[in-house]
Amino acid sequence: MTKLRLTDILVTVVISIGFGVIYKIWGPLYNMIKPFGLHADQLIYGMWFMAATVAFLIIRKPGVALLAEIAASSGEFLMGSEWGLEVLLFGIIQGLFAEAVFFVTRYKLNSLTIVSIAAVMSAFGSILMDMYKGYIGDLAAWNLFLFLGARLLGSVLIAGIGAFYLVKALEQTGVTSLVRPTAKEDYDALDR
Repeated sequence: MTKLRLTDILVTVVISIGFGVIYKIWGPLYNMIKPFGLHADQLIYGMWFMAATVAFLIIRKPGVALLAEIAASSGEFLMGSEWGLEVLLFGIIQGLFAEAVFFVTRYKLNSLTIVSIAAVMSAFGSILMDMYKGYIGDLAAWNLFLFLGARLLGSVLIAGIGAFYLVKALEQTGVTSLVRPTAKEDYDALDR
């Protein structure tokens, strides 16, 4: 397990600033979908967890998921988030919950399943924050289950599956090889 280098931090912040812009654009979309009811807005909530999973899949080092969510939520805040400073707290909690999954795997597993679990854990973190704010405690049991189910499903679809295949597409272009260290086997193959 290697420590973060300055390059890793800078790449993570650049990725996160990009997601911060997306998060800022996503807010009005989220609010437009809310009136459709049945918690349709929760199906797209997973976008706010995507910086952590994408950054980890690219950098694959300790602290990246947390740093990515903090930087992305900071970027969203600086661009005038309609939720104010609250986005920073959500970013910290969501990043910590995703980071916990990668920590448990010792930062060695980056499968679709692990990334989806990290997305679900970020969703749990956001749900805890919503519970603290108090508004989801007023929902009837059936409505609460619908709310939770939609948010968890959206997190898997967007921040799990979506992030995994986005990074796979980036890997095919060769972009990710610019930030990942080359393995010894790669050097040995050059000597042949």
